Amino acid sequence: MAEIDHARLRREALRWLILLTLNNARPIGAFEGLVLTVAQSEYPDATALELRREMDYLHDRELIKVDKQPSGRWHAELSRFGVDVAEYTVTCEPGIARPAKYW
Repeated sequence: MAEIDHARLRREALRWLILLTLNNARPIGAFEGLVLTVAQSEYPDATALELRREMDYLHDRELIKVDKQPSGRWHAELSRFGVDVAEYTVTCEPGIARPAKYW
């Protein structure tokens, strides 16, 4: 029997949570502090570094746009493709724990 990779499950779930948070923040987007607050409601021990790592992953996949401001704050919003993933209008590739469509 294979062992469960809890770290991977957490990363993928956090990525989905980021997408949902930014979908609810449309069209303005959100600063990382707000996204971290939402993440910590699910994972109380979530850190800013962990969040930035997953936001960077989603940015590299072109699901979100990240503005790394000179002040050090990050602001993010969904890309067009990110909206499609959040709204279940396109297939979600592995790496994000999007639940199966329920309707």
